[in-house]
Amino acid sequence: MEKTGLITGEDGLTRCFWHGGLDDYRRYHDEEWGRPVTDDFRLFEKICLEGFQSGLSWLTILRKRENFRAGFAGFDFHKVALFDDRDIARLLADAGIIRHRGKIVSTINNARHAVDLKAEFGSLARYFWSFEPGAEERPVSMDYETLRANPTSPTSVRLSKDLKKRGWTFVGPTTVYAFMQAMGMVNDHIEGCCCRPEVERLRAQFVRPV
Repeated sequence: MEKTGLITGEDGLTRCFWHGGLDDYRRYHDEEWGRPVTDDFRLFEKICLEGFQSGLSWLTILRKRENFRAGFAGFDFHKVALFDDRDIARLLADAGIIRHRGKIVSTINNARHAVDLKAEFGSLARYFWSFEPGAEERPVSMDYETLRANPTSPTSVRLSKDLKKRGWTFVGPTTVYAFMQAMGMVNDHIEGCCCRPEVERLRAQFVRPV
């Protein structure tokens, strides 16, 4: 794994190393990560959960995701935008999520800006996918060393700056790039991973929001 970033499971399939052989993490790798997403609530959920993940493991967040969904109204940003001090207190008392006041307040703040973003662009998907990088910004081959060496990208820097200009918080370039990887705006499954060809096929067929 050290050289290739790939591991072969008991099912004989070779995958990116980072799922670590854990069943829930492997399902996330196989069924979600890198597959194009246009659903506004899922996009909002993911960028907020990436903010919660800052300083922690994504596995920690993944295993609490249903609790987050329950606490944040399914990440319906129209509803979250209306949260008040009582909701902040409720969430701070919820042991099922990450009880970080700054990140909770950030999610509510970002929900209010998401409402504005939808009003301006028609959907969050149309906004986010307008930042999909072109081939000229992507590596020729996605190997382990390339993945390790690029926790951000020129696109994630631009998107981060634009979100911050619009008042979003906890959206640094590394957080934004992780969001882009997960939502399929790039395919960062390592060459040789069994999921990479499928994600490439889905991205080729994917109809971008316009």
